[in-house]
Amino acid sequence: MGKLYLVPTPIGNLEDITLRAIKTLKEVDCILAEDTRTSGKLLKHFEIDTPLQSHHMHNEHKQVDILVEKLKGGVSFALISDAGTPAISDPGFLLTRACVENDIAVECLPGATAFVPALVNSGLPNDRFVFEGFLPIKKGRRTRLQILAEEKRTMVFYESPHKLLKTLTQFVEYFGADRLVSVSRELTKMYEETIRGTAAEVLEHFTVKPPKGEFVIIVGGKP
Repeated sequence: MGKLYLVPTPIGNLEDITLRAIKTLKEVDCILAEDTRTSGKLLKHFEIDTPLQSHHMHNEHKQVDILVEKLKGGVSFALISDAGTPAISDPGFLLTRACVENDIAVECLPGATAFVPALVNSGLPNDRFVFEGFLPIKKGRRTRLQILAEEKRTMVFYESPHKLLKTLTQFVEYFGADRLVSVSRELTKMYEETIRGTAAEVLEHFTVKPPKGEFVIIVGGKP
C-alpha cells in the first residue's frame, strides 16, 4: 500500500519550506501539483526531479479513483498546491477523504499557510476564530454575510484583488463601519504589508490605493 503526503509549500518566500518537505518531495514516486508550471519552478530551485502530475480543481473529481488504485498498488504521492497547505481553499480534500475511506495512509506535514501569520499579526483576538476562506461569489453570499454579522469570534477570509473593494464595502454594510479589520497582502514577499483599522478606514485606504496581490482579511467578531 502506498501513502499520500500533503506537503505545504512557501506562500512567497522560498526559505519558508521545511527540510522535511524537501526530503519528502524527493522520496515520493510522484508529485501531484495544482499548476505544474508554478510548482516546476519551486522543484527546480531545490533540485527536486520527482515526476510531476497535474491535479487541480477542474480534474480532481476524475482522478480520485485512479489515484486511489495506484496508491493501493504501492505508489506514493505528495500533494502540493501553488502555495501554502493543500486543501485549505485549494485541492486536496477529495483525495484525502478517498484515502481515508480506503484505509490508505495519509500524512500532512506542518508548514506554511497564509491565514496564520495574518491572524496573529492582526492584533485581533486569535484564541477563538472561524476560517471562512473565500465568500460565495454570488449565490448565498448575502445570506452568509447576514449570518456572519452575528459571529462573535474573529473571522478569517481570503480575497482576490479585484473583489477586495466589493468585499470591504459589504463588510461595512453588514458588520458596521466601526468593526475592526486587518488586511494583509503579499505575505512573506517583498511588498508585504498589513493595514489595520475600522472597516470604513480600511475600505478608504484601498479605494485610494488600488489593491494588488493576494489578500487575507481578518475581521473582529461582533462585540
